[in-house]
Amino acid sequence: MIIRHERAGDEAAIEAVTIAAFTGHPYSDGSEPRIIRDLRRAGALALSLVCEEGSDIIGHVALSPVLIDGVDCGWFGLGPISVLPDFQRAGIGSALMKATIAWMQDRDAGGCVLVGDAAYYSRFGFAAREALVLPDVPPVFFLALPLSDQGRSGIVAFHPAFHGKGDGKA
Repeated sequence: MIIRHERAGDEAAIEAVTIAAFTGHPYSDGSEPRIIRDLRRAGALALSLVCEEGSDIIGHVALSPVLIDGVDCGWFGLGPISVLPDFQRAGIGSALMKATIAWMQDRDAGGCVLVGDAAYYSRFGFAAREALVLPDVPPVFFLALPLSDQGRSGIVAFHPAFHGKGDGKA
């Protein structure tokens, strides 16, 4: 198993992994592949890592800048993160998460936010933080990991690609 940066030609495999990972899940509206395409098209994929086994891509994670109170302050939004169903619960998602966090730490990122299950993401240090708000998302699902910017507060906005507006800028 190798974690590496996305390369030209990986797009179709990343989309297939993302579709397979989210199909049939009640918390998914099926927009995840489009989000990744739109982030890529807008040049807003700050990080796109794949997990490769042999010559097959079996996992993927996307990271894009977020705004807090309308300002780019070095924070990122994590997601989507995807692992092929046959490889889930084998440590691939954890490996992608650790590599993503290490990448952010190497760049002195302010922090990272995501929408997800606290029971899973808390193992990486993510938690609900009253000071950071994502409108229309219950606080229990909006999680943050402050890195170099421990005291940040405000209203968070993910890239427009998350709202079906892929040509916009974060």
